[in-house]
Amino acid sequence: MVVYYTIAGRQFGSHVLAMATLGTMATIGLVSQAGGAKKTKDSTPPINATNADEETFIRDFLKNAEADDKRAKH
Repeated sequence: MVVYYTIAGRQFGSHVLAMATLGTMATIGLVSQAGGAKKTKDSTPPINATNADEETFIRDFLKNAEADDKRAKH
């Protein structure tokens, strides 16, 4: 009941080809679901301030906003 196929000079049974196909598809699926490197939450967009005072104001404001968010969650 097994059909043999000649591939690269060797004979393979149909059940072996089926198992190889299923294994390859499962491996591709698992690897694609694994994902890449995790993105960190610490990265922020660049601050385009016109001078140093504006930049420090923006940084202080962001720190205060993050502190308020942390207090609100707890």
